[in-house]
Amino acid sequence: MMKNKFYFIGIKGTGMAALALILNKLDHNVSGCDLEKHFFTEDLLVENNIEIQSFENAIIPADATVIIGNAFLEDFPLVIKARKNNICYRYHEYLGLFMENYHTICVTGSHGKTTTTGMLSSMMSNFGETGYLIGDGSGKIEKNTKYFCVEADEYRRHFLAYHPNYAIVTNIEIDHVDYFKTEEDYQLAYEEFINQVKEKVLIFGDDENCRKIKDSDKLIWYGIGDNNDLQAKNIVETTSDMSFDLYYLNEFKYRFNLNLVGRHLLWNALGVIGIGMLENVPFEIIEDGLNLFKGVKRRFVIEEHGENVFIDDYAHHPTEVAITIDAARTRYPNKKIVAIFKPHRVSRVYKFAKEFATALKKADEIFLCDFTSIDDKEDGIDIDIYYLKDMIEESTVIEEDESGAYILSKESPAVFLFMSSKDIYPLAEMVKRSQNH
Repeated sequence: MMKNKFYFIGIKGTGMAALALILNKLDHNVSGCDLEKHFFTEDLLVENNIEIQSFENAIIPADATVIIGNAFLEDFPLVIKARKNNICYRYHEYLGLFMENYHTICVTGSHGKTTTTGMLSSMMSNFGETGYLIGDGSGKIEKNTKYFCVEADEYRRHFLAYHPNYAIVTNIEIDHVDYFKTEEDYQLAYEEFINQVKEKVLIFGDDENCRKIKDSDKLIWYGIGDNNDLQAKNIVETTSDMSFDLYYLNEFKYRFNLNLVGRHLLWNALGVIGIGMLENVPFEIIEDGLNLFKGVKRRFVIEEHGENVFIDDYAHHPTEVAITIDAARTRYPNKKIVAIFKPHRVSRVYKFAKEFATALKKADEIFLCDFTSIDDKEDGIDIDIYYLKDMIEESTVIEEDESGAYILSKESPAVFLFMSSKDIYPLAEMVKRSQNH
């Protein structure tokens, strides 16, 4: 393979970092630029000796193909410069071209796609040489890779750049309301994506919004309800694992025993199992592959710290918040659950404030952090965190500093559940240090 030069504008983005790692593994010359503040995605980039420049000191090589992160608009100075001097692709545009080299399986959906892509990668890696690009910044490829598992984001219809062999649709619940103005348009985007899948689509049949998709021979419905093609029955769930009977078209296939906790992971596992069946993976190998799954970054990552438990999760939509709190309650039924939530995008909070309030009230104590991201604010919506706080009388707004950490530390002993798609994890580290004193 010819060695090429790639430069990433916004290289610390989760998908961007993963793609940079993949191209680096294929012996291309990879570098990029981003904000100087630390993001968890940059650790693997540094470990693999990928140069990261600051935006202020960025030098784009004249002979580099430039990959532009989707967070950076066309008026961003480095984007303007790259468009004038280099061959450029948006992240999703280049990824769409790249995945045509492999037997590709995309995972999409409003919630759960990162975890499901991780589970799928673990299962398929137990069967054959598998690459993956996951929205937690993880990317892997080998020169002899056959299967390629990709997290496909619906934001601004970016997943329409992809034409995979197979796909999993985990659910369809309107999100990204800064772009999708109606549920009908959100639904249409998924229909357009499904039409581009070359072979089969595993789709979550217990989700009423998924059921609005026009049925076809391409769709395989999975879930717990009796109207699914692929169904889990006789489910037993504990605080440490689950087991269930798998039926396909009403015929018993296998009794699965998985070290997963939470009903949402059972649903995700069913989609992954369906892909395994399409690829004729033996059930024992599917089961072993799922049990090798160790989780993904920032998705229900658990750390026990003395008498306290710290959980870091990416939940940023009301449904995800509710599921995450329920999972913590299932895992730690006798502990106090303290929810710390930092939202992303004012439009999401403005539209779903009541749903966020209902979800967060599942916790025993609720703490809120204000918007801080560069892309949180939007024209026409002038709110701050108190818009949500006013709907949750028992909640407390805290700063992401030592004073906030001290307030949280007084809740000990507890399960501290940090939820955000943004960089809330430094606050958790401050709480741990506070408790050490």
